Amino acid sequence: MNAAYLARMRRELEDYAAYEACLGGPPARGVCVNALKISPHGFAALAPFALSPVPWEERGFYIDEPRPGRSLYHDAGLFYVQEPSAMCAAPLLDVQPGERVLDLCAAPGGKSSQLAGAMQGRGILVLNEKMPDRARILLQNVERMGIPNAVVTCASPEALAGRLEGYFDKVLVDAPCSGEGMLRKEPEAAAQWSEENVRMCAARQRKILQSAAAMVAPGGRLVYSTCTFSRAEDEENAAWFAEAFPQFTLLRQQKLYPHRVRGEGHFAALFVREEGEAPRIRAPRLPFDRRAAALWKEFARGFLHEEPQGELLSFGQSLCLVPAGLFSLDGLKVLRAGLLLGKDAGGRFEPAHALAMAAPRASLRAKAELNEEQARAYLRGEELEVSAPRGWCAACYGGWPLGLAKSAGTLKNHYPKGLRKPFAP
Repeated sequence: MNAAYLARMRRELEDYAAYEACLGGPPARGVCVNALKISPHGFAALAPFALSPVPWEERGFYIDEPRPGRSLYHDAGLFYVQEPSAMCAAPLLDVQPGERVLDLCAAPGGKSSQLAGAMQGRGILVLNEKMPDRARILLQNVERMGIPNAVVTCASPEALAGRLEGYFDKVLVDAPCSGEGMLRKEPEAAAQWSEENVRMCAARQRKILQSAAAMVAPGGRLVYSTCTFSRAEDEENAAWFAEAFPQFTLLRQQKLYPHRVRGEGHFAALFVREEGEAPRIRAPRLPFDRRAAALWKEFARGFLHEEPQGELLSFGQSLCLVPAGLFSLDGLKVLRAGLLLGKDAGGRFEPAHALAMAAPRASLRAKAELNEEQARAYLRGEELEVSAPRGWCAACYGGWPLGLAKSAGTLKNHYPKGLRKPFAP
């Protein structure tokens, strides 16, 4: 462990000895249940590993299982593997269905999935990640979790603020930080720690907060969070924000340490903006291809019991279902707008993987049920000898969709090649 870092913590913590002792222990592990698909009680009934509740997130559980991602329920999007302390920030926003919500630094998507679960598919959820590689990982998790109302963008905070002033009811800023709270999980990062990096992170966080402040609607909430212990990045930045933006009031702040709670390190501060009149942002008429829309509606009648609600939007040959009243996307780098339904493939509708993952289990009309061995073979990309109605169907395990397949005597595999995994049964 970095000697300079430990010296600073020794000065700051009265119970430093307990903190130092905990660094040699194993990190806490957790999962957060995807409320878009299953309740915490429902998940507890089928979970393949033992669970105990996380106190600050009603859908969060501690686990001892070292590799929860091997569970088929993970591939079905029933849970997100998430560090328990990291679950503390999103609930502070008290997100409600139908609101406009922004996760400004969203990758890889743990807190995004918490926000999405609270929204229950209603409202506009913007998930932004400035770094393209991380944004692609975010999109993969959005699809796996079946989030239907997310707009995934790859933009700078400044660019979004210039477009969406006063637009969001709730904003989460889980800012890039020096990561001191994760040093027990990632001891190699300790060697790279420096006061200079802490100062650089604190300055960058202030720039991000400036953009975030502009996008909060009057009466709205903002949560600023980090996974570090540095006062410069945590309490001092929260105090700076309250002074620099007097229209915001600091309601509460909390700091979690691994020797005081069962979890790693995390800081979160909740602000509310004073009431007032928000700028109006016009919702444009969305362009969509009428032939693709007709093909989609014909396909949906055979694939689903009930067609999902939203507005249609075309991206080239692809067709998306977006939340009603969506702002203009012109000029923004958008990786995904809403739910990708599929595309017009020469007069036939070809469904998207995202559609299968977002479809409520009860709404699926065309599906192929797989046992565990078949499900793992499906995730490897293999074709299967499984009886199913002819045509497109959802390949399911325990009734939960894993992806798409096409039945024609055998079950032709349409699981995305980039997601396939050669793990053992």
